[in-house]
Amino acid sequence: MTTRLEHNAVDTRFEIYIDDTLAGYADYAEAEDTKVRDFHHTMTFPEFRGRGVAAQVVEYALNQSRGAGFTVIPTCWYVEKYIAEHREYADLVA
Repeated sequence: MTTRLEHNAVDTRFEIYIDDTLAGYADYAEAEDTKVRDFHHTMTFPEFRGRGVAAQVVEYALNQSRGAGFTVIPTCWYVEKYIAEHREYADLVA
């Protein structure tokens, strides 16, 4: 089983693929002028639930956002929960 994480900037989302099948994603809206990404929705497709897919894609999204100099607004309940449980990302919250 292979896992691939990607930033799909055209569709403004971070995606996770398992064995080349889209397993989930984290959508965001971006304000380039203020360097803020509002993560408003995280989705894991039913057949991939219970495998930590959402956590993997959110961790990737937060790391990529940090690396690109963005802060984040965790509008999505899952992103908010992830940050609360992983305090090393607290500094990213706008």
